[in-house]
Amino acid sequence: MVAVHAHPDDETITMGGTLHQLSRRGADVTVVTCTLGEEGEVIGPAWQKLVADEADQLGGLRIGELDQALRALGVRGEFLGGAGAYRDSGMAGTASAANPRALVNNSEAATRDLVEILRRIRPQLVLTYDPYGGYGHPDHIKAHEITHAAAEAVGVKRLAWQVMPEARQESGLAEIDEVPPGWRRAKPGELASVADELVDAAVELEAEDLAAKLSGFRAHATQLQLADGTVSPTNPEPAWAAIKHPGAIGAVYCLSNRIAQPVLRAEYFHVAAGLPVEDRSDIASGLDLAERPGAGR
Repeated sequence: MVAVHAHPDDETITMGGTLHQLSRRGADVTVVTCTLGEEGEVIGPAWQKLVADEADQLGGLRIGELDQALRALGVRGEFLGGAGAYRDSGMAGTASAANPRALVNNSEAATRDLVEILRRIRPQLVLTYDPYGGYGHPDHIKAHEITHAAAEAVGVKRLAWQVMPEARQESGLAEIDEVPPGWRRAKPGELASVADELVDAAVELEAEDLAAKLSGFRAHATQLQLADGTVSPTNPEPAWAAIKHPGAIGAVYCLSNRIAQPVLRAEYFHVAAGLPVEDRSDIASGLDLAERPGAGR
């Protein structure tokens, strides 16, 4: 299977547990990352001067973070067109979106590069974002568009979007009892979600899948912080969150906006093209995993 993502860290946040679970069940999993995430902000004091309007070296650091995260998830990775072929577009209306190398300005070339990857790998399952890109980032939307175009050109068995059902997000947020100093709670409706009816499959994360996903979070230390007391050279100050019912959610994390969010114990998908899902607990149903090398390990 192939997962198409806009920036390093997107793969872990949205579907890290699913990627790990599919891999350990025998699937050959490849994460295609479209940009280096050069326009990202930075958590912690260590690498603040690497951002785009300073040294503009953040993309190189994020290559290493992505490599570490993919190792934790047990999957392979490659950059669309090669590392650095397409630049992080930033948000709509910003100067970075006008860069000729920005992903949003290279639809045809990016689609061609993804077609080449899909023809080479011949995936039975392709995962990416919904038409809104999860939360509206232009690169997420573009990744959705080129994935659909490339999948149609090649012909894949199933194409699915990762989605966040509204009810499950709200129940997860409600489990956060106390947030760390300097963090804040999400305002009503601030975090993107979809109607619960759009969910076609829910992948329940086993303990090892959740552990791998949290290792991926720690790898992306310039972008993510877990409120579990762990520290790193990037984030030397520990953060702690209190959960109302321990075990109800996997952890609490934040991005650079410091909004406390839950790491859920399941990941959710909508089948957008190809085979329907017969077993709602298994996005990989119908992919003949039992016949693939390493299945069942």
